[in-house]
Amino acid sequence: MHYVVLALVLLLAVAVSAVLARVAPLRLPLPIVQIAVGAFLAAALDVRIPLDPEIFFLLFIPPLLFLDGWRIPKGAFFRDLKPILTLAVGLVVFTVVGMGFFISWLVPSMPMAVCFAVAAILAPTDPVAVSAVRGDAPMPARLEHVLEGEALLNDASGLDFFRFAVAAAVTGSFSLAQTALGFFWVALAGVAIGAGVAFLCGYALRWLARFGGEDTGVQILVSLLVPFAAYLAAEHLGGSGILAAATAGIATHYVNLHGAELSSTRMERRAVWNTVQAVMNGIIFVLLGEQLVNIGTGELGEVRHSEVAGGGTLLIYVAAITAALLVLRFFWVWVPLFFSRRLNRALDSRGRLLLVSVVSVAGVRGAITLAGVLSLPLLMPDGSPFPARELAVVIAMGVILLSLLLASFTLPALVRRLPATPYLDETGDELGARAAAVEAAIARLEALGEEIDSGDGDTILHREALDYLLDRYRRRLSSGDGAGDDRIQAMARTERYYRMEALAAERVRLFELRFEHRIDDELHRKLVLEVDLAEASLRSRE
Repeated sequence: MHYVVLALVLLLAVAVSAVLARVAPLRLPLPIVQIAVGAFLAAALDVRIPLDPEIFFLLFIPPLLFLDGWRIPKGAFFRDLKPILTLAVGLVVFTVVGMGFFISWLVPSMPMAVCFAVAAILAPTDPVAVSAVRGDAPMPARLEHVLEGEALLNDASGLDFFRFAVAAAVTGSFSLAQTALGFFWVALAGVAIGAGVAFLCGYALRWLARFGGEDTGVQILVSLLVPFAAYLAAEHLGGSGILAAATAGIATHYVNLHGAELSSTRMERRAVWNTVQAVMNGIIFVLLGEQLVNIGTGELGEVRHSEVAGGGTLLIYVAAITAALLVLRFFWVWVPLFFSRRLNRALDSRGRLLLVSVVSVAGVRGAITLAGVLSLPLLMPDGSPFPARELAVVIAMGVILLSLLLASFTLPALVRRLPATPYLDETGDELGARAAAVEAAIARLEALGEEIDSGDGDTILHREALDYLLDRYRRRLSSGDGAGDDRIQAMARTERYYRMEALAAERVRLFELRFEHRIDDELHRKLVLEVDLAEASLRSRE
């Protein structure tokens, strides 16, 4: 019963923090407010939440990575795969090596393997935190997609390097060759298992829907279970559960592109997953605030008065590590940008400096870093405490908080100063896609009109409703208006039928445009959602 109450308290804290972030006069970023609410729970209400690292990791990591993989625009992802891999793999390796030796030099009492574990868990960035701290500052679409792709892949690479480092700390042995071979194997197995689970579940549901009809509740429930199934299957078979969860999200997107789904399924699933994402990210930041207070009254006191760190040394550690992460990221981004002819043509020196600064400051650490550092084992195999665990947790939490604060005060201003350039805003031809969808709807209505003209019986009402709709679609096509249609009062039932047929034709055409790679996932999702909303509005009046 105690855990149920704690769960409800956390959910209430997430809801309260969301309200406070909207009504607070300072308009603080949501993660900062959630951390403050968590700190209030621990300091004022004496809330203590025991965290089992393995359970914490299992509950939060798979669905968050799955959702990142599902929603990232695949066309932009594969188009910009080279810069994404440069950041997600190259920068992670650069960060792990550089920060591992830097932390070992800065904190000589921390074992080398633990230093590399801390460096690995500080490597992944958090796209949700970035979106929250930048506020309403409009980030260029292509830059946002690159950062999302980096966060998706560096979660997997950073956490897997983290696990190898922890294993080295626990066993006391490390082999670079075995580590590289092991990483390649677990990565390959994780990708294969994640894709296999997603395709198996997706096509099994399609096959069942052909016989018994589509059940929206079952579709949504299975989508919630897929990341956990992929993660657990990969972990059981020796693969990377992290990569399996991310790959399952990517594969699920392609499963959804093939085969018709009810619009209600897409809309309700979207709403459910939005809620899951908001709740899980919110709980993680609330837990961060709660754990900061607990550490301040417990582990931090032990660390501060130990021979490892005393007085203001901990603050120096956190500030130095945060600054080093920022410098490494700035250097890694600046070097390839310096040799990029296309970007050099698109941006002047000031624009390039602003772009590198935005990418550097956008390396905010958040949920993944917190989940990983809290998963550090409490004990060694011989029963002794894990070396420097409290200090590692303190450093990681301090870096998360400091990077959030730094981005909160600097990122919105930097993003607003970015010069406009088509290179950073490529997302697809929205007007062309809208026009193609309207043309498909007109063609369908004209075909239905021919059937009415050649049919028997009273066709006056059908003809009037059809002509009215054709007129509206033609006016939309001539004016380029993509807004949703108003409620139509006259001839409601017959007109509703033809509107449903036209919307179905729009949806089919939008999926065809996506298959032809003429629009990307973000634009495709936006336009299909508009069609789904219009259809839902019509169905609500049946």
